[in-house]
Amino acid sequence: MGVQLRDLRFWLLALLPVCLLTCVLGLLFWAELGDAIRGEDYPPLEELIFQKVELSPEGFSATVFNDGPNPVTIAQLQIDDAYWSFAADPVGAVSHLGQATLTIPYPWVHGETHVLRLVTSTGATFDHEVAVAVSTPKADARFLGIFTLIGLYVGVIPVAIGLLWLPFVKQVGRKGLDFLLALTVGLLLFLLVDAVHDGFEAASRAPGSYQGIALFLFVALAAFVGLEVVGDRLRRSRLTAGMVEGSGWVLALLVATGIGLHNFGEGLAIGAAFALGEVSLGMVLIVGFALHNTTEGLAIVAPLANEKVRLGQLVQLGVLGGAPTIVGAWIGGLLYSPIWSVVCLAAGTGAIAQVVLQLGRQVVGGAPFARQMTSRPVAAGLLAGVVVMYVTGLVVG
Repeated sequence: MGVQLRDLRFWLLALLPVCLLTCVLGLLFWAELGDAIRGEDYPPLEELIFQKVELSPEGFSATVFNDGPNPVTIAQLQIDDAYWSFAADPVGAVSHLGQATLTIPYPWVHGETHVLRLVTSTGATFDHEVAVAVSTPKADARFLGIFTLIGLYVGVIPVAIGLLWLPFVKQVGRKGLDFLLALTVGLLLFLLVDAVHDGFEAASRAPGSYQGIALFLFVALAAFVGLEVVGDRLRRSRLTAGMVEGSGWVLALLVATGIGLHNFGEGLAIGAAFALGEVSLGMVLIVGFALHNTTEGLAIVAPLANEKVRLGQLVQLGVLGGAPTIVGAWIGGLLYSPIWSVVCLAAGTGAIAQVVLQLGRQVVGGAPFARQMTSRPVAAGLLAGVVVMYVTGLVVG
């Protein structure tokens, strides 16, 4: 009984500040202190964001998100400066962080540009441009098949081709291995910078209420820590099983995981480009990413120079590094969302950062960091990795 009372007292002490804070916040909302300060004539703050606009033979379907603090009522809609009828679901005001789907029967013209403008009950306007009007892909067997092929061409096949460098990697000496490991670090460092850039861009497009930059950084940190924990457990399990020589396999597995998460983001970009009607951009991305990703196969096999590798393990690494591109293309083409884009890019960024750290540890070994990193093989490998990724990245544009 005494133990139960102590536990109850412990939880009461822990929850007391939370309860008091809840009461204070509730009192503030009940008293409507903000309205009292602003006055009755203060205009409401309205912010609507177009999250997605789909085109079908029947017209437009637009999903809008309320990123402002006040409810917003959509009173009218214009398309190319002409007022047009629409049906909203749900009907009525869109609450804070709420969304509504607008069904607009409009005879859009294929290949033309159309501008949608929402007019709220207060007279505020919010615009969205459909740069090139094309029908939005639907989730059918043909669609999934096409995007599966795109994912294969962009992710799986290039990574698999890169894995064919394994016999060459096994033939190099110690200096050659240092060069290849440093080359891998250079490749991944370039991917890391690229992922951070893409993540910040995606965060800037996300609704402000979601705090895109903070979301990106914290998800990246979570991915980094998560992979660090997974890698440590894998190494411990192999040591427990007496597989001391398997550290290279664990590192290759982590590299493939990080690259796979990054390629998932590439698939999102390709799928979204096609879904938004940017077909020419989509084709450029396919060619560029395919060339880009071939070097990633080399990054995966570099840690396996001193390991005995079975064919099944190579297949596993190839699927882990390349197959997420397929899933990313599906999601990008069907369910693209700025928030999920931020989360996925952040996960890839954190994973790549963790892999760079692991590879850096292997490159340095027990030698002094400055001496090892400035040695000729390592310095040349780092520079070569960055240059290779930069040159292949030029194709992506």
